[in-house]
Amino acid sequence: MSFQSALEIRNVSKRFVTRLDAFEKLGARLGASIREQTVHAVDRVSFEVHRGEVVGLVGESGCGKSTLGRLVCGLQEPTEGGVFLDGRPVQVSASRRPELQMIFQDPFASLNPRMRVGDAVAEAAVAHGLVPRSGAADYVAGLLEQVGLDPVCATRFPHQFSGGQRARIGIARALAVKPGFLVCDEAVAALDVSIQAQVLNLFMDLRESLGLTYLFISHDLGVVRHLADRVVIMYLGRVVESGEVEELYSRPSHPYTQALLAEIPRLDRRRLDYTPISGEIPSPLRPPGGCHFHPRCPHAGPRCAVEQPLLREIAPRRWSACHLHDSQGVA
Repeated sequence: MSFQSALEIRNVSKRFVTRLDAFEKLGARLGASIREQTVHAVDRVSFEVHRGEVVGLVGESGCGKSTLGRLVCGLQEPTEGGVFLDGRPVQVSASRRPELQMIFQDPFASLNPRMRVGDAVAEAAVAHGLVPRSGAADYVAGLLEQVGLDPVCATRFPHQFSGGQRARIGIARALAVKPGFLVCDEAVAALDVSIQAQVLNLFMDLRESLGLTYLFISHDLGVVRHLADRVVIMYLGRVVESGEVEELYSRPSHPYTQALLAEIPRLDRRRLDYTPISGEIPSPLRPPGGCHFHPRCPHAGPRCAVEQPLLREIAPRRWSACHLHDSQGVA
């Protein structure tokens, strides 16, 4: 089977440097051990998203998945590597490409509280010339109906809606410029479980009706399983495993993936002794050497502390970065 790539992430890294303020600079001149620090948010990440596919990007808070989402959308510039949509580079600019849109975790924070919902939804479509201003009201009404909202909502302000309704407004605003690719950054994380299900069903319906491609960013493997075709697991800025949903969930390869899946509640395991992943995720200011996961891994050996495992194909369309898959093992 052949696949057409919509998005290619090629060896992308993103580092943030914490600059010293005036007092810290003065302290450094006087001999204090103060210096700029570098946050390694994303570290040489590469993967593809194929046309019409839903890829779930999963990891703990602080793993770099939201930063990667912003790099994909052109909201930030990679320190190294590149992002390509349909073979063309995605770049940071004032006129970002409308075919690639992002839906944020907190729709209330991403909406102008002083702007009526109809104006917020229509703004980008009018700016890109997709609809004349005279026809914006009818265009917005159609979009609101498409996401399950009454068109009269267009005259109201963001604070007059519930969290689930604001999530739908955020989706309508993204759809206004007729994108083919959506990056959803924890798009249902702040919603009640019942509302989550409704919004996830909306995403699935829109995928079928509009032929959309998704990069769905989430910390919740349970949510991702119901939506995604393929899953990419990140840990501390690096991809540690990826594969088809059913294959990865039934036979996880990387110890980190195994630990994440073991934490998902299941009805067939009523007497489960819950054992969280030992330790805490290290600071991206001082990531561990070798395999980033080795301080928390029950299978870690001396090699894991000094040598970074490469992400390699261990089966058709299955990738993993662990020394356990090498002939040398972890010793």
